Amino acid sequence: MQHITLTVNGTKVSCDVADETLLVVFLREYLKLTGTHVGCDTTQCGCCVVHLNGKSVKSCTVLAAQAQDGEVTTIEGLAGRDGSLHPMQEAFHRLHALQCGYCTPGMIMAAVNLVETYPEPLTEDIVRGEMEGNLCRCTGYHNIVKAILAVAADKKPVPTGVE
Repeated sequence: MQHITLTVNGTKVSCDVADETLLVVFLREYLKLTGTHVGCDTTQCGCCVVHLNGKSVKSCTVLAAQAQDGEVTTIEGLAGRDGSLHPMQEAFHRLHALQCGYCTPGMIMAAVNLVETYPEPLTEDIVRGEMEGNLCRCTGYHNIVKAILAVAADKKPVPTGVE
């Protein structure tokens, strides 16, 4: 067992966890933040993407203890404190970039990180290449790419709900 302390969606949390506890399990089972989904457990699908210290990570391959003293943002922490949707969430909704919704939290988290950190203007080819680690079995990706490009085109800082 290890005692870990980290900040999740702006709130400091401390907990004892088994050494082998994955970050996705910690978020879902210990903190009851079930927006982060478990898809494949092998880092193939991207359903479990969260931000750890400002970078997208697949939380099914990160031990909770590796996040010690870190900052984690999940899909629940992306919206504004007033409940307003993050621009990427709004774009996914407005442009029909989701169907069943299972991959959507991971897609949105990866997309936000892409828009925030990519050093050049995004194109359809770049978005498709950068998002290939996130699988969607329903949409065919066209509207997902459109939503990401719409947010990138706004050229505004992409704020998170966490302050």
